Amino acid sequence: MAYLCKRSNKEDGLTGKRKVWYRFADRMIRNEKHLIRALNYIHYNPVKHEPVDDVYAWRWSSLFLYEGEKGTSWLKENWQKHKPSSGFGKGWDDL
Repeated sequence: MAYLCKRSNKEDGLTGKRKVWYRFADRMIRNEKHLIRALNYIHYNPVKHEPVDDVYAWRWSSLFLYEGEKGTSWLKENWQKHKPSSGFGKGWDDL
Protein backbone atom coordinates (compact mmCIF):
# COMPACT_ATOMS: atom_id res chain seq x y z
CA MET A 1 0.00 0.00 0.00
CA ALA A 2 2.72 2.48 0.97
CA TYR A 3 4.59 1.78 -2.27
CA LEU A 4 1.51 2.51 -4.38
CA CYS A 5 0.81 5.73 -2.49
CA LYS A 6 4.40 6.95 -2.88
CA ARG A 7 4.41 6.07 -6.59
CA SER A 8 1.06 7.81 -7.18
CA ASN A 9 2.22 10.91 -5.32
CA LYS A 10 5.44 11.02 -7.34
CA GLU A 11 3.59 10.60 -10.66
CA ASP A 12 1.09 13.32 -9.73
CA GLY A 13 3.71 15.68 -8.30
CA LEU A 14 2.01 15.57 -4.92
CA THR A 15 4.80 14.12 -2.79
CA GLY A 16 4.12 15.05 0.81
CA LYS A 17 0.81 16.76 -0.01
CA ARG A 18 -1.70 13.92 -0.37
CA LYS A 19 -2.90 12.14 2.74
CA VAL A 20 -4.12 8.58 2.75
CA TRP A 21 -4.49 8.16 6.50
CA TYR A 22 -5.86 11.00 8.58
CA ARG A 23 -5.45 11.68 12.25
CA PHE A 24 -7.96 10.03 14.48
CA ALA A 25 -9.28 10.78 17.90
CA ASP A 26 -10.83 8.37 20.28
CA ARG A 27 -12.95 9.45 23.17
CA MET A 28 -14.47 7.58 26.05
CA ILE A 29 -18.14 8.44 26.43
CA ARG A 30 -18.48 9.87 29.94
CA ASN A 31 -22.24 9.84 30.47
CA GLU A 32 -25.60 9.73 28.70
CA LYS A 33 -25.52 13.45 27.83
CA HIS A 34 -22.11 13.01 26.19
CA LEU A 35 -23.42 9.96 24.27
CA ILE A 36 -26.42 11.89 22.94
CA ARG A 37 -24.24 14.87 21.97
CA ALA A 38 -21.88 12.50 20.13
CA LEU A 39 -24.79 10.82 18.34
CA ASN A 40 -26.19 14.22 17.34
CA TYR A 41 -22.75 15.22 16.05
CA ILE A 42 -22.47 12.01 14.01
CA HIS A 43 -25.98 12.33 12.61
CA TYR A 44 -25.47 16.00 11.69
CA ASN A 45 -22.00 15.52 10.15
CA PRO A 46 -23.23 14.84 6.56
CA VAL A 47 -25.15 18.14 6.66
CA LYS A 48 -22.17 20.00 8.13
CA HIS A 49 -19.90 18.75 5.33
CA GLU A 50 -22.60 19.31 2.69
CA PRO A 51 -23.11 16.05 0.85
CA VAL A 52 -26.77 16.43 1.91
CA ASP A 53 -29.06 19.24 3.08
CA ASP A 54 -31.04 17.21 5.60
CA VAL A 55 -30.04 14.52 8.12
CA TYR A 56 -32.73 12.22 6.72
CA ALA A 57 -31.20 12.43 3.24
CA TRP A 58 -28.06 10.54 4.33
CA ARG A 59 -29.18 6.97 3.72
CA TRP A 60 -26.28 5.37 5.62
CA SER A 61 -27.12 7.19 8.84
CA SER A 62 -27.86 5.31 12.05
CA LEU A 63 -30.48 8.01 12.67
CA PHE A 64 -33.13 5.71 11.20
CA LEU A 65 -32.28 2.98 13.71
CA TYR A 66 -32.59 5.41 16.62
CA GLU A 67 -35.83 6.79 15.23
CA GLY A 68 -37.26 3.27 14.95
CA GLU A 69 -36.13 2.32 18.46
CA LYS A 70 -36.64 5.58 20.37
CA GLY A 71 -39.13 7.51 18.21
CA THR A 72 -39.08 10.85 16.41
CA SER A 73 -40.12 12.84 19.49
CA TRP A 74 -37.13 11.42 21.45
CA LEU A 75 -34.76 12.46 18.65
CA LYS A 76 -36.20 15.99 18.44
CA GLU A 77 -36.22 16.46 22.21
CA ASN A 78 -32.63 15.29 22.59
CA TRP A 79 -31.46 17.39 19.65
CA GLN A 80 -32.86 20.49 21.37
CA LYS A 81 -31.47 19.54 24.78
CA HIS A 82 -28.05 18.28 23.64
CA LYS A 83 -27.04 20.03 20.42
CA PRO A 84 -23.32 19.65 19.81
CA SER A 85 -21.50 22.87 20.63
CA SER A 86 -19.78 24.68 17.77
CA GLY A 87 -16.44 23.26 18.92
CA PHE A 88 -17.69 19.70 19.44
CA GLY A 89 -15.61 17.38 17.26
CA LYS A 90 -13.11 20.10 16.33
CA GLY A 91 -10.07 18.46 14.82
CA TRP A 92 -11.82 15.11 14.39
CA ASP A 93 -12.89 15.67 10.83
CA ASP A 94 -10.80 18.58 9.60
CA LEU A 95 -9.42 17.49 6.26
